[in-house]
Amino acid sequence: MTRKNSTRIAKGAMGLAFALLACSTALAQDVTTNAMPGTNFAKYHTYKWVTVEGVSYPNQIVDTQIKNSIDSQLAAKGLAKVDTDKADLYVAYQVSVDQEKQWNAYGMGGGLRWGGGMATAQSSTISTGTLVLDMYDPSTKQLVWTGRVTKTIDASANQAKKQKNLDKAMQKLLKGFPPS
Repeated sequence: MTRKNSTRIAKGAMGLAFALLACSTALAQDVTTNAMPGTNFAKYHTYKWVTVEGVSYPNQIVDTQIKNSIDSQLAAKGLAKVDTDKADLYVAYQVSVDQEKQWNAYGMGGGLRWGGGMATAQSSTISTGTLVLDMYDPSTKQLVWTGRVTKTIDASANQAKKQKNLDKAMQKLLKGFPPS
């Protein structure tokens, strides 16, 4: 998929903002994290939200829902959100939705024989949402922690289920933060 098509899909799909909100609970999230070796995470006590230049963010409501979910996880880790540039960490996120075709084929009878069997195939579109969370040390201007959570999206989930799934995804993403 080209970057233009990916951007068009991401902007056009309401699911972009709900990349993780709309996840089906039957499927597990795929989570990866990484930290800068040698970083002393004990020195970080405060953080400030920043935006990544050139990134399209979801609408204001969903942006707030994502940030609130992350805020609650970081608060549970002992970090306090501040609005000043004197924060110990700068925190940013990005979301995207990728779509791919899936073919489901079903057959009956026939086996290795010619004819006598029936087969049918259906295509469906699978949407996969990804949220990337990055933390930067403003004094060194370096990325010190990054995490990614990816999940298949269930666009038919109701709002309460979407919020519950977002909260679960953020809890899982930040489970090992700060790294020991």
